[in-house]
Formats: sequence, C-alpha cells, structure tokens
Amino acid sequence: MADFFYEVTHNDIIMCPVIAWFTAQVLKTVIYMITYKEFNAERLLGDGGMPSSHSATVMSLVTIVGFEYGVSGYEFALAGILALITMHDAMGVRRETGKQAVVIKNLAELFEEMGKDIPDDEKLKVFVGHTPLQVIMGAILGVIVGSVYYGIAG
Repeated sequence: MADFFYEVTHNDIIMCPVIAWFTAQVLKTVIYMITYKEFNAERLLGDGGMPSSHSATVMSLVTIVGFEYGVSGYEFALAGILALITMHDAMGVRRETGKQAVVIKNLAELFEEMGKDIPDDEKLKVFVGHTPLQVIMGAILGVIVGSVYYGIAG
C-alpha cells in the first residue's frame, strides 16, 4: 500500500492536474470573497465560478502529457480530446443547468414568501457551469500550471 501511495504521489501525470485543480479552487474562492465580500467554504470544492477548475485540470493534463510524451502520440490526443469534451460540457449542458437552477431558485423563493417551506436538501446549487471567459481563464491557468510544474519537476 505504501508503494501505491508513493507511486501515485510521484506520478507527474496525476499530480500536475491535482495541483491545477487545487489552484483553481483556491483562486475561485478568493475571487468570490473579493466579489461578494464574504467567505463561502462551498467555493473551495464547488463547481462553477471563475476560473473553471475543470478547464484548469484538463488543460494541465494536456500540457504535462505534451511535455512528457510529445504531441504526436496517442497520449496527447487522448488528453486533448478529453479536454475539449470537458470544456465544451462546462460551457454547454452544465451552464444551462446553472441557468435553470437560478430560475427554479427564484420560484422557490417566491413559494417561501407565500409561506411554503422549502427543505434545505431540496434547494439547488446555482454555480454549476461556466461562461466562456471562465473556461478560457481556467484553460490558461491549466497551461501555466502544467508548464511551471514541468519546469520544476521535469
């Protein structure tokens, strides 16, 4: 078991995206605090927001795979296609889900104002998807993290 943990934590293809995800989540939390003047712990693990941690994660994967294996192999192709699907989904289906959650949340608040109690477990998360800018900034962050990681560890 110790060998497994050691191998996973010393695998650049795993650790670089983990660091990119963590960096994006911390930045997302800080940006939220600056924007809304309050700390929201959900931002540390939650979806949606600026920058996209999904984009940062997959683009750091693409970057580190490109450095480690080159861009002509199947490894880079797989990482690149995964990144495109992930970022497209973050801007498409997941973003629309977030928009719908806002409308449903507004309806739920209207029901609460009318005296109907809505249990906390039925309330929807509004931060689900990403705007194109959030995805682009996450992608840029991922490339930066991947490049810096490779420069240090590679």
